[in-house]
Amino acid sequence: MEILVIDDDRKLCRLIKEYLKPMGFRITEAHSSSVGLELALSGRFEAVILDVMMPGMDGFEALRRLRQKSDVPVLMFTARGDETDRIVGLEMGADDYIPKTFSSRELLARLRAVMRRSSRSYSDAARPDQAAVSKSGPGSIGGQAEGIIAQKDLRINMNSRTVYQDDRVLELTPLEFDLLSTLAGNPGRVLTRDTLMEAVSGRDYMVFDRSIDVHISSLRKKLGDDPKAPGYIKTVRSVGYMFLD
Repeated sequence: MEILVIDDDRKLCRLIKEYLKPMGFRITEAHSSSVGLELALSGRFEAVILDVMMPGMDGFEALRRLRQKSDVPVLMFTARGDETDRIVGLEMGADDYIPKTFSSRELLARLRAVMRRSSRSYSDAARPDQAAVSKSGPGSIGGQAEGIIAQKDLRINMNSRTVYQDDRVLELTPLEFDLLSTLAGNPGRVLTRDTLMEAVSGRDYMVFDRSIDVHISSLRKKLGDDPKAPGYIKTVRSVGYMFLD
């Protein structure tokens, strides 16, 4: 499992490497955003750990450029506990955020979680005999008994993890795909934030409060869905979300 760490703090990179190596990870370090971006676009890595506060090109700009060409899972570091930074990063396509005051166990749990979501497409493709097995979403809450979820003008292929809106392919992050497939696989059913988090991530996934809201907001923008007059995802105040059937 190859991981790229983009951070100008060499000591921190070394500590991450020393901790993750015995867990089966191979760590490559990049100490500038430009070098890190070039490496991240090579397709070699299963996940990227990216620091926000980098000299020159900051982590947000590196993430923006990366997301133009790659959906590799990205876990972002921040030295500041600023909610605005976290929201900006998530809206730009980060899969999760972790403060630099993290514990080693928290880092490992978050890293495994973002990689697990991304790797589902590979595990599905490796089991062609299961192509028609019912899969309403990553959490299998319930729903359509097909490898394809068809709702409104959307066609969600659970095996290739692609989404078509009419004849247009939607460019979604792994987490956005999991949220959409879970909601669309349960049309007309209100799913709480906790239910969605468990469905897309598993119980060991630790995130800060309201991050689901940020990802839903980003997903709506890509669907062209107006939250004030929703055609796809309705907010149920103080509860969660529902895919409109």
